[in-house]
Amino acid sequence: MTIAVDIQKTVSAAGRSFTLQARFTSTSQRVVIYGASGAGKSMLLKALAGLLTPDQGRIELGGQCLYASAQGINLPPQRRQLAYLFQDYALFPHLNVRQNIAFGLHRGWRNPSATAAQETVRYWLQALELEPLAALLPHQLSGGQRQRVALARALAPAPRALLLDEPFAALDPALRQRMRAELDALQRQLAIPMLLITHDHEDVQAFGEHRLRMEQGRLIDSASGTTECAHEA
Repeated sequence: MTIAVDIQKTVSAAGRSFTLQARFTSTSQRVVIYGASGAGKSMLLKALAGLLTPDQGRIELGGQCLYASAQGINLPPQRRQLAYLFQDYALFPHLNVRQNIAFGLHRGWRNPSATAAQETVRYWLQALELEPLAALLPHQLSGGQRQRVALARALAPAPRALLLDEPFAALDPALRQRMRAELDALQRQLAIPMLLITHDHEDVQAFGEHRLRMEQGRLIDSASGTTECAHEA
């Protein structure tokens, strides 16, 4: 699946401004964007997900325009069909494991049943070895278990691609290595395109089929190309 990005976004706070100016094209199943904290990596990921609107430019995924300022296109996050795994996992603390996974399958903000047992939920509980934990709340889980729940919730709606924001940063070194191996195996099994941002060199080595370095809001040594988004109603 091809992803083509050419966007610009300036944010200002406390008398200072920061400009994200990112341009790249990739056909890789695994794209890693790496750089120091504050380089603009999370801004880029949020722009791809539709959680932040660029000032101008375009974003295209698999031939579909997600954002194009010139054509007035800006698909909302739910229509982009992208799974977003936050750095802190963002699990709902009052929902158990089963409910957290089921949440992505429901419209609106009504909580799923505590015993939600849809076939999709059962599949992901089994696939990520979460069945014994189904009735537990997030605070009762280890860091690795919380990450598995967050992954299951993100993947349950069958997204077109997976966006990961520093997915191993909150884990201790030993667990980090194990979770890298689990994500590696899962991504290969599902064959889902993945874009991961990190400042950890080991993440780059593990997942960086296409590696892009970000410095002060700009991508360095990136492959770039141009496409034009057709208007989408």
